[in-house]
Amino acid sequence: MAVVIPEYAAGFDFEPQERQRALALMARLVDHYANNTTDQADTQWREPVRNYLDRDRWQREMTQVIHRIPIPVGVSVELPHPGDYKSLRVAGKSILLTRGQDGQLSAMINVCRHRGMRLVPEGCGSARRFTCVYHAWSYAPDGALLGVNGEEKFGPVDRAQFGLLKLACGERAGLMFVCLTPGLNMDLDDWLGDVLPELESLRLTQTVPFSTRYLDGPNWKVTADGFLESYHFASLHPDTVAKTNFTNMQAFDSYGPHIRNTYGLKPLATMVGRPQHEWDPVECLGVTYWLFPGLAVAGGWRQHTAVSIMLPGDSWEASTTQQTLLMRHEPYSEEDRTSAQVASDFFYDAFKDEDYTAQHLVQQSLASVPDECHIFGRNEPAVQHFHRHLDRLMA
Repeated sequence: MAVVIPEYAAGFDFEPQERQRALALMARLVDHYANNTTDQADTQWREPVRNYLDRDRWQREMTQVIHRIPIPVGVSVELPHPGDYKSLRVAGKSILLTRGQDGQLSAMINVCRHRGMRLVPEGCGSARRFTCVYHAWSYAPDGALLGVNGEEKFGPVDRAQFGLLKLACGERAGLMFVCLTPGLNMDLDDWLGDVLPELESLRLTQTVPFSTRYLDGPNWKVTADGFLESYHFASLHPDTVAKTNFTNMQAFDSYGPHIRNTYGLKPLATMVGRPQHEWDPVECLGVTYWLFPGLAVAGGWRQHTAVSIMLPGDSWEASTTQQTLLMRHEPYSEEDRTSAQVASDFFYDAFKDEDYTAQHLVQQSLASVPDECHIFGRNEPAVQHFHRHLDRLMA
């Protein structure tokens, strides 16, 4: 069955300064296309295969890094109204996000304080209170303990002491972040740094979710390696991504641990030698922002934007991916719904049938070469950047 390629339509009009920055970025890709070049790292990088297989190292990655930094866990428009909630698991932790009556975001460990039961099933919804199905203890959306079933027989319970365990959380640029360890604070502005105005320019707060789909992936670093380069487009995605993107050609920019990879789309070839006032960056550039440890915003300038959250799972060999397709407005017509579904299917199928099929095979093969090294080329600067920053955070 032939793959239907989505239409890459502009999602909003650039402000003059935004357009100038987009044109400067496009000029880098035009130059790369004209000269058959790409942005490169200074050297190659060797990553020991044992770093993927070592269960103790994975546990240190979780406790020393993942459980202590701001983790991207969703898009703000997933919780548009007071009373809305989202429950998910990240790196062995069950967490609950809620939107308060004041519009503020709260985050808690999604575990009843009586007996450790998961309080809310994974997913999104709306509720005025949360009641544990085990013994019917109930909690307010902000985590306060409201009721103890049969308290006259159970004995008095200190409401202040036995509310849900709070987690530091916050929102920036339409994205939600949580620190997974109770009692730890986080400075989102410092963590995001110079990538924050880039993210704000995407106007994600002015979108609506069209679809949310989930995927089981391999080790979280295997997943990151596959996402952060275009070297594999032609060989792994001949009938999908390679139809729209040039292979092995990108502009790489870093912002602390975070990354912007800009890929050349096929219409770029027609722009060489033409004046810049005729250039269309939306038509010619595939701009992807990647936030450590694993959130990608692809197509942020377009009518349809894919936000993929790729985070460690409950064990070293597992990761989870949530893929949400955002639209710039509600799908008012059948044409709107059809075009959005095409985009949703395109991104999801490429991940599931191509990227993750290959990455699961990588994972299955790693134990055959435990004493070898992966070699990341100079043409894979973002992959190198990811591992370099993980090593720094581990240190």
